[in-house]
Amino acid sequence: MTDLAKRAEDAGIHRDWEDADGRRHRVTDDVVRAILDTLDTQIEGARFITADAGLPIALPTRAGPATLTLEDGTERAVMVAANGTMPAIDCPGYYRLDIHGTSITLAVAPRRCVAPPPGHSWGAAIQIPALRGGRCSAYGDLGTLAEATRAFAAAGADAVAISPTHALFPDDARRFSPYAPSSRLFHHALLADPTLVGVAPAEDDGGALIDWQRALPARLAHLRRAFDQAPHDVLAQFDADRAERQDWNEHARYDALHAHFGVCGWQDWPAAYHDPASPAVGHFAADHASDVSFYAFLQWLAERSLARAQAAARDAGMRIGLIADLAVGMDAGGSHAWSRRGDLLTGLSIGAPPDPLGPQGQNWGITALSPFAMRRTGFDAFIRTVRAALTHAGGLRIDHALGLKRLWVIPDGGKASDGAYLTMPFDDLLRILALESHRAAAIVIGEDLGTVPPGFRDTMAARGMLGMRVLPFERDAQGFTPANRWDEQAVAMTGTHDTATLAGWWSCRDIMWNYKLKRGGNDEPADRLRRIGEKKALWTACEAAGVADGPLPGDAAPAIDAAIAFTAQAPCPITIVPLEDLIGIEEQPNLPGTTDEHPNWRRRMPDTVAALLARPDVARRTALLSARTPA
Repeated sequence: MTDLAKRAEDAGIHRDWEDADGRRHRVTDDVVRAILDTLDTQIEGARFITADAGLPIALPTRAGPATLTLEDGTERAVMVAANGTMPAIDCPGYYRLDIHGTSITLAVAPRRCVAPPPGHSWGAAIQIPALRGGRCSAYGDLGTLAEATRAFAAAGADAVAISPTHALFPDDARRFSPYAPSSRLFHHALLADPTLVGVAPAEDDGGALIDWQRALPARLAHLRRAFDQAPHDVLAQFDADRAERQDWNEHARYDALHAHFGVCGWQDWPAAYHDPASPAVGHFAADHASDVSFYAFLQWLAERSLARAQAAARDAGMRIGLIADLAVGMDAGGSHAWSRRGDLLTGLSIGAPPDPLGPQGQNWGITALSPFAMRRTGFDAFIRTVRAALTHAGGLRIDHALGLKRLWVIPDGGKASDGAYLTMPFDDLLRILALESHRAAAIVIGEDLGTVPPGFRDTMAARGMLGMRVLPFERDAQGFTPANRWDEQAVAMTGTHDTATLAGWWSCRDIMWNYKLKRGGNDEPADRLRRIGEKKALWTACEAAGVADGPLPGDAAPAIDAAIAFTAQAPCPITIVPLEDLIGIEEQPNLPGTTDEHPNWRRRMPDTVAALLARPDVARRTALLSARTPA
């Protein structure tokens, strides 16, 4: 083995990988060197171990007496055996073990994540900004979400799967994608509900598409007025809560600096401000104390808004409530990268290797947590990230769950194809997820679509994580796989924000977009002809399942009814249907691989959720979901 190969193996870089067609590829030496040059692989001194409750715990220490400290401060004497193991701990939690003058943190996890509620549940998947509420606004916010959860609960839903609420960039209206956040430790300030402090923004119908360049600056200005005019009791509560959340101040400093310099990321600021602990940053915070307080206030208001939305869902009878969405990474120029740079894969972005759907590969333009930093810091950033998402939710969907096991990393400036897979501490992350799932009493869903390594889904299932079985992808050589044969350890879905809606698929709207944007081949008629065959296959599967009959419909409405009823027959504990499918619209929220060519994250619903659910066609579909019994 060459020195380069040994270094790559020690760092967890996969020099060989297999594509979706089973073809093997080898990463070039130059790419391996470029990745190694960016990695800080030091983990010496790490004193954090994950373990399973009820099993003996292997320790990196010699035998001897030790003291185990519980989370409540209680101490217990234990003995580490000659083989370096200590007796099992039955109660999950975080513990400190002191032995031979060294402290080790133990994260003792339950074997499985929290199970879904008994029986069958259904929920809707929504994009928060797309919502309309009783108050006209340029886009939906967390107040609109609270209204929506009540309406969905009244229709029989147990859950609402929401788009990510991660912190974006309040002063940069160009950056509105929820999957490229400034930080996942905080929330999108401009989704905060201003009515919670007694001030509603000016009514604005907003139109069919959100004009982010107009809407976000207007909302920011309105929230600033609300802060400046807030009554004493509101500010007193804010100050009391802020005293308990010093991390808000750190993030608020970033937002205030970002607004002050008016550039993309912290790398573009004067060098004196690159270090959060620098004198220049301290002087800025003192000179702009009101601005920093305002951005901290926005985090306080966003937290209260999310709490209200989850409370509205549970109070209305939902057994799960909000299912939060955890993006796979964050912007390298954002708040997390500025304040906690050592947490991240600095100098690397993440994406996907070349495959038949993306021959050039994908570079998502974001970075992620470093596996070495996680070990060095006792997985602090990962734990904080999961807790931030689960604080006001009954569930968590993990985007690109494959990233828990390995990430496709690309050196900055390189092509998406110039990357390699980097191993992540999969078992540790799964244990922490199971532990935090129980602490929050929340289910965990992993987005496991596409090509996944052998055994990946089995490992997820063994930990009680639900996968995703999405109708367009559930096919075999005979056509669409009968829903009653789908995996039980998953949620059943008719689609996602990245797939064509049922109506759009039936009408070939997705094919039209592919050719309009030159994303497909050069034979649109052939693709439309192929789609006719696919529609026949789906209709045949629905007929066999007893949820459709008669000739293939030209209109999408009966096909949507059949597809929803078909999906609901899956033995999955939860069926999730995008709101776009419930109401039967053709356009999808996001077209992967595009930015401005398609109005991603800009589409709005035609009416309030309550009004939409009252429509006869939509009420018929929610009734199908509420009445579902496994086939």
